Amino acid sequence: MNLDVQAYNNSQSAEVQLICNLLAEHISFHLPEAESKIWHAHPVWFLEDNPIVGYSKQKPGIRLMFWSGKSFEEDKLNVLGGKFEDASIFYNSADEINSTDIENWLQKAKVIQWDYKNIVKRKGVLERLK
Repeated sequence: MNLDVQAYNNSQSAEVQLICNLLAEHISFHLPEAESKIWHAHPVWFLEDNPIVGYSKQKPGIRLMFWSGKSFEEDKLNVLGGKFEDASIFYNSADEINSTDIENWLQKAKVIQWDYKNIVKRKGVLERLK
């Protein structure tokens, strides 16, 4: 695991740390080709410099966010805004994490991508990559 991501996880309370470590393990296992780093103060995984998945601590819990998740058409993933293509799920306990769901979503994340890498160059307009 990326040392910065591990430091982020280690800085959390015991239950939150357990959730973060489980998510990082799933992501790293199913996206071994992805680069992970702390981006905007949270762990994020990238494929070819395009953000794919990440998690962050928020008031409702640990938010697992997929940048192109809206296009996954998955009922368990919440679409919070309408401007971008992200969707997410919140966890408050490691017991809530469904490994099969995460594996499915990570597989979709590889094949369904919107071009966030060039969103500034395109003045906020997203284009579908895959």
